[in-house]
Amino acid sequence: MLDVDAVQAALREEGLDGWLLYDFRGQNEIAAGLAGVDAGRKATRRWFWLVPAEGEPTALVSSVEQHVLEVPGARIVYRSWRELEAALGDLLRGRRRVAMEVSPGAAVPVVARVDWGTVELVRSLGVEVASSANLVQLFEARWTPAQVALHERAAQGVLRAKDELFRWLGDVLGQTTESEAQEYLLGRLTAAGLETRYPPCVAVDDHAADPHFETAPGPDDRTIGVGSLVLVDVWGKVVGEADAVYGDVTWMAWAGPDPPALIVEIWQVVSAARDAAVAAVEDAISAGRPLHGFEVDRAARHVIEAAGYGDAVLHRTGHSLGTEVHGNGVNMDDLETRDERLVVPGLGFTIEPGIYLPGEFGVRSEINMVVEPGHARVTTEPQRELVLLG
Repeated sequence: MLDVDAVQAALREEGLDGWLLYDFRGQNEIAAGLAGVDAGRKATRRWFWLVPAEGEPTALVSSVEQHVLEVPGARIVYRSWRELEAALGDLLRGRRRVAMEVSPGAAVPVVARVDWGTVELVRSLGVEVASSANLVQLFEARWTPAQVALHERAAQGVLRAKDELFRWLGDVLGQTTESEAQEYLLGRLTAAGLETRYPPCVAVDDHAADPHFETAPGPDDRTIGVGSLVLVDVWGKVVGEADAVYGDVTWMAWAGPDPPALIVEIWQVVSAARDAAVAAVEDAISAGRPLHGFEVDRAARHVIEAAGYGDAVLHRTGHSLGTEVHGNGVNMDDLETRDERLVVPGLGFTIEPGIYLPGEFGVRSEINMVVEPGHARVTTEPQRELVLLG
């Protein structure tokens, strides 16, 4: 549930007259989560909750589903669409500018959760609609100390699972496949007390050139044997904790004693890019200097471009971590989008540059970071050398 006093202070700082939270049939999970709506309760009608910069919050709910919204402040119940629009007009009268989950220019698409028609309705009442991206970051994406601790448990669990997988692969080279390795990895996650909505990725050789390769049984299921390059991307969060946030790492291995020179070269470029991004975050936070997500992406890609592999970068440098593996906070991105949100205390995210040569192989290195007051730190062990299997 939102801290209304803190939200109102943030609204005044941003020059906003209110935050208009809105949802219809679960389309805006951000608003529903911030309003404390129980995802298990039936909700099929529109609701609004206005948190003003000054004064008492007000909820606008359907007479059919008055139970859905249990939030601080006043309550208006509507029956018809005419009553809803009239009440919304009264609620917004005299307000010049409110925040909603929109993204002008699709700059921060992760927060674009309100449909065009509803935005049009609010604008027809003479109110400017601004993006709530900064507010979402402050009040939805930042971790509590308890979540930091849950993340650290998850981070250690995924690293252990990865280590156990590599030891097992060393014993079964030539006798197992990507999908069998994935099953083994899932078992290790379960044993570590972790869960995940989507299964981890084990990608061999040219499959590793697909940044979002989905490991699965079938005719294209690669055997992992001597001479294989193996990418392992594994994520998970603590089972049974509603506010648990993810740990998410990617490590690389070579099956054999002597990796090819090109693979070693690209690994060195990727790991140097990762370290440059980490340094950019650590230096800015310790110096108290504002840092935007796009600047972290630039720091990593500068290294890759200088090495001549700029065209082989297919994705941003990192993503927000949350209760879903891709959270709603700032992304380290000036490639897919330009994320101008600030990197602020309380945020957790990945740093994961990669180089991908389609039809040949791909290399990625992924670590996690958390920003705390006055400093930022890496929460997962960085890979320094390729793991050699066998």
